[in-house]
This record gives sequence, C-alpha cells and structure tokens, in this order.
Amino acid sequence: MGGDELVAMYSAEGEVVGSTTRRRMRAEGLWHAASAILVRSGDRVYVHRRTDDKDVFPGMHDCWAGGVVAAGETPWDCAERELAEELGITGVPLVPLFTASADVDGTRIHLFAHEVWWDGDIVLQESEIAWGGWMTFAELRSKLADPSWPFVPDGRIAIEEFFRRELDR
Repeated sequence: MGGDELVAMYSAEGEVVGSTTRRRMRAEGLWHAASAILVRSGDRVYVHRRTDDKDVFPGMHDCWAGGVVAAGETPWDCAERELAEELGITGVPLVPLFTASADVDGTRIHLFAHEVWWDGDIVLQESEIAWGGWMTFAELRSKLADPSWPFVPDGRIAIEEFFRRELDR
C-alpha cells in the first residue's frame, strides 16, 4: 500500500470527518479507523505474523485480520475486503463484536471488531503476512502473557476486550 492512498479520517469521537493520505495519517498520528476480524474454528483462532516491511508494527504477531478503512469505505466493507485480501476468505458471514478506541504509540485508531467462523483453506497475502497458524485461545493467552512475544499493541487491546466480553463472562 502506498503512502498516497486515501484513508478515512475520523474524529476522536468516532465520526468520519474527511480523508487524508495514509502517509499523513501515520506522520501526524491522526485518528482513523480499521476493521479487525477474528477468524475462529472451534476453540481455535487464526494467528499470523506481519511481514518485516509493514509500515506499522512490522514483524509482530496479530490474531486479527484487517486494515485501515479507505476513504469512502465503511468499516463493514473494509472488513470484507481485508479478509479476502489477507487470508483469501470470502462468502462467510461477518459477525459484529464491538468497537474500541485506542491511542497507542502515536497510533490513534477506532477498531471495528468482527468475527467469522471458518474451516476452509487460508491463502496468505505474502506481501503482508509472513506466517500464519491456528492456536487455541489458551495458547494465545499464554503467548500474550510473555512480554518477549511481539504482538501488535492495538490487536492486544482488541483481544483483551474480546476476552472480557466473550470468553470471561
């Protein structure tokens, strides 16, 4: 993705207020939105490692597929697009989970979290994902408890919110 790509710009309150380039959004730490999709199969979740040349959090692990909402795109449309691009998953119903806002390491983001249930093939987008595999939620929690395991900060916020809302109730 180029730095001149137009992304939706959001207010701190979560409203679309215009658009800007990805480069400016990153450089100035502007509020934006991203869709995050948790891919589940039974008690397992799909976890991946980002490529080392990603523009933010390179080489770190994540359990959410997704990306930045483009200018003129809804978070729902972004979720469908990113799921197809990153993991090759299409034609599966998205289930909305929650929206969370975060201001982490100069990244100001509104996360629109969804989940899908999938037992089919996964085709990784090699330009963005270096590795992927299934983990149980217990395995993921164990990995997250290890401070030396590199995990994207906004993904950590989202999965901890998921645990509070869905698994720990």
